[in-house]
Amino acid sequence: MSVQTRERTVRLTVAQAVVTHLSRQYSVADGERRRLIPAVLGIFGHGNVAGLGQALDQLSDDLPFVQGRNEQALVHAATAYAKATRRHATLAVTASIGPGALNTVTGAGLATVNRLPVLLLPGDTYATRRQGPVLQQLQHPVEADASVNDAFRPVARFFDRVTRPEQLLTVLPAAMRALTSVDPGAVVVSLPQDIQSHAHDFPVEFLAERDWPIRRPAPDADEVAAVGLMLAEAEKPLIIAGGGVVYSGATEELESLADAAGIPVAETFAGKGAVQRRAWWRLGGIGLEGTPAVNALAREADLVLTVGSRLTDFATASHSLFQNPDVRFASVNVNVDDAGRLGATGIVADAKRALAALTEAVRQSGTTTSASWREKVRTLDEQWCELRAAVLDPDTPFDLTALPEDSDVVPDTDAVLTQGQLIGLLHEHAQPGDTIIAAAGGPPGDLLKVWDATEGRHAHLEFGFSCMGYELPAAIGVRLAEPDRARRVLSLLGDGTFLMAPTELVTAAQERLPLTVVIPENHGYQVIHRLQMVRSGREFGNEFRYRESGLRIAQDSGDTKSARLEGDYLQVDLVQIATGLGARSTRATTADEVRSALAETRGHDGPVVIVVPVIPHADLPGAGAWWDVAPAEVSEQETGTRLRTEYEEGLTSQRWYG
Repeated sequence: MSVQTRERTVRLTVAQAVVTHLSRQYSVADGERRRLIPAVLGIFGHGNVAGLGQALDQLSDDLPFVQGRNEQALVHAATAYAKATRRHATLAVTASIGPGALNTVTGAGLATVNRLPVLLLPGDTYATRRQGPVLQQLQHPVEADASVNDAFRPVARFFDRVTRPEQLLTVLPAAMRALTSVDPGAVVVSLPQDIQSHAHDFPVEFLAERDWPIRRPAPDADEVAAVGLMLAEAEKPLIIAGGGVVYSGATEELESLADAAGIPVAETFAGKGAVQRRAWWRLGGIGLEGTPAVNALAREADLVLTVGSRLTDFATASHSLFQNPDVRFASVNVNVDDAGRLGATGIVADAKRALAALTEAVRQSGTTTSASWREKVRTLDEQWCELRAAVLDPDTPFDLTALPEDSDVVPDTDAVLTQGQLIGLLHEHAQPGDTIIAAAGGPPGDLLKVWDATEGRHAHLEFGFSCMGYELPAAIGVRLAEPDRARRVLSLLGDGTFLMAPTELVTAAQERLPLTVVIPENHGYQVIHRLQMVRSGREFGNEFRYRESGLRIAQDSGDTKSARLEGDYLQVDLVQIATGLGARSTRATTADEVRSALAETRGHDGPVVIVVPVIPHADLPGAGAWWDVAPAEVSEQETGTRLRTEYEEGLTSQRWYG
């Protein structure tokens, strides 16, 4: 590395310049300065090993490298790191060209949907083109310059392709700006494999340390006044706390507003844990997987104030939840489009600053809710809490006669606990500072409904994309962000998700990362089985069962009739799989066995997997909300007509709000 002092330049390859530049970028938020990108995760292939691989090797003291097993999982780990740091820092992920790069697209979509920053550095095919078509190059018939990396464009917050070394001078600052914006997502800098190794004389100033402030947009006084007036006029207001409250660190301000005005607070998946203090107005989840108490209040609410949420169909029950004919909406969001959802009167600002301003307005006006509304909130919540305690109690045997009529699990499983009772055991074990993670299937919905994410117990729920395979690598990301080993990082994921993507257990073992994976083994994709039964009335392709006779795949017009997947449950040894991937693994069947497994493995120096058989089809109480998933309009099944009629009745509850 030579320095030309007269011109104040340093001759580096593009890859070396990228690594050096990234190692010297800092975020500044609320007076805290920290490394914006403190490490790179990746898998090397021919598209990045000679360029970025060489640079990361040479500069590993400045920017450590973590070796992974699956590119998509590495993006999830980086995204979870960003969420755990409240978007103040993230990790970079490098992949080779072609399939390696495309494996990261799903992770990019998850990050962008969830408004979380992550930096992707995928390799790309040769910019010079003198080689002709190269390995893993997409040869588009009419777009000769197209690359598979163009697939990132619709799922990225920012995308650019570096085809000349000097382009880095504008590309990387733009990427850092996007990562530290108030509305971030996946940032993709596509690096052709030949350009990575090209050298250039880069200005010394380009390689100097730089601070990137993460701004808190101030609320407009008129917008605050408008929403303050709506709160004063409302008789039955409700607050919905989204992820923006958590990212902004606005918990104290939210609690102050709820205290001052006496307004009940519900939470979305991303907003779980937005309220940390126990109070009468602290409720729980809203919408399709919310609590029946919250949803009953939402149906009556005449004003809904949403803070930091996109309000997807799960939260609004497909626009059927808010049934008060006079209901109005207000919103706080840094994104102007999200602030206007459901025709809301918006405050386009940082949640912390906007909530502080609203609280002051409420105190000055003396706004408060009526005694009757507060009493209704208390009554409904107390009723739910009593039911919640019963379904989470692991020491009361589950009544198998309460299973749905279509269930045939009794002869097939040795499970004695329900998933709800397992969650009760996890909650019993949880300590302040612990984090529980879930993303797809039944676990995130159950945690939204029943997990008490207060008093320092954190819930990390990814449901913006509901991506299977997020949970395990997310534990790696959270653990990297939270190195205090006294605090447990635990992922709750179904057996279907675990079998899809277990390999980052190897990464956790390699890095000696203490994290815990708890697998409720219920023999299939049971949450979709539940939806299937509600919308089609017949199980098909969701449970893990043997085919009783051989599969026939037609080669001509002959007989193709095959037995269905309707045999006994598959016998898969999840403990053996996890052990083979480097985890300390055990199977726990009873409540006391689960308690012992949790107690004995807290603080273990590496990954832990606890497999717990749970009773399939034994679901938590329903939320009392409707979801727009359409059954077949024409079906040969006898139940088809009835289920379609029920669905069409549900359509009548949908409303257009503006």
